[in-house]
Amino acid sequence: MERRLAVDVTCPADPGELAARYLHHLAGERGLARNSVLAYQRDLRRYQEYLTARGVRSLTDVDEATLGEFASALRNGSDEHPPLAAASVARMLVAVRSLHRFATREGDVAEDVSQPIRPPAPPRRLPKALTVDQVLAVLAAAAGGAATDADRDEEAGESRESGQARGAGADDGLEDMVAVRDAGDPAEMVRRLRSTALLELLYGTGARISEAVGLDVDDLDLDPVAAAVRLHGKGGRDRVVPLGRCAVAALSAYISRGRPTLVTPASGAAVFLSRRGGRLSRQSAWSALRAAAVTAGIEGVSPHVLRHSFATHLLDGGADVRVVQELLGHASVRTTQIYTLVTVDRLREVYAAAHPRALDDGDPRREAASSAVPGVRPALPPQSGLHHLGASPGQLV
Repeated sequence: MERRLAVDVTCPADPGELAARYLHHLAGERGLARNSVLAYQRDLRRYQEYLTARGVRSLTDVDEATLGEFASALRNGSDEHPPLAAASVARMLVAVRSLHRFATREGDVAEDVSQPIRPPAPPRRLPKALTVDQVLAVLAAAAGGAATDADRDEEAGESRESGQARGAGADDGLEDMVAVRDAGDPAEMVRRLRSTALLELLYGTGARISEAVGLDVDDLDLDPVAAAVRLHGKGGRDRVVPLGRCAVAALSAYISRGRPTLVTPASGAAVFLSRRGGRLSRQSAWSALRAAAVTAGIEGVSPHVLRHSFATHLLDGGADVRVVQELLGHASVRTTQIYTLVTVDRLREVYAAAHPRALDDGDPRREAASSAVPGVRPALPPQSGLHHLGASPGQLV
């Protein structure tokens, strides 16, 4: 049984001091990522402001009713703060409950009054994923616009000829696979090389944006036979993810032809560099993706949508959910299983359209599903290239 320290009631448990200790505990002892610690800090600051406004100077004076009123204030909003969605309220209450649990364990308060409080269950939302064709359009836009079929044939011919002239093997001249359009302006060409490499990496590995911009050159192995990248994930957990041929080609082109023009003495080993030679920021990386999405005419694209697309396309291609869990760096397979709901919905549509005993001919759901499967009246929205999926969606693009 857990031993609790004696509580000295003469020393009030100051919420601010306890929050500072708890944040230190999260960063130092539990090893949470910096962004996670900052999120806890923001939520606990809101809680502390609420207690201060009501004259509560110690967690020993907080009871279950106080916490209930705080949850209500979050939902209803105030003059200073707008109402929060259920998901945001749940996140804040989780942070507050964690603080109270920490204070009880440390002996600063005698009882964890937050235990009966249950955060509201937010509606379960399926992750948004792009189709393969949409991803291809975004990648083409990052490279400076989609190449025509004639352009692709010409580039492929030039690639074969250059390989033969050098006596190249099957994987030599891999950079020539990258269809980055000549921008005329050298600075714009470097930007296109960098954007293409970044987006190919995000889609080809399912990396978080912070993991991508945090990469060092030593984290990349661009050997075409066993290409892989080491990603530094949340909570100090590293993982190694295979790189598809197209991601290898884009990264090789950027590192050989783009990155050298950006390097300064202060660049260090960062893979993705800004115009001034420093490590590319998350905001700048986000902007590169947004610009490509706008050019491609596709809305609702974000780095996390590319991550969702990576997972969904792998599962659609037959990958095991445990493998996808490892590739995404999820601590629990439960987090990954939400993607299986997306593919199950697609399976239901195929079943409804294809099986003679699934739905009546007049059922509107059958008609809705009938834009789906070849040979079964119309067909599901085409997912071109899905049959090629397997080890990595990055091999598609």
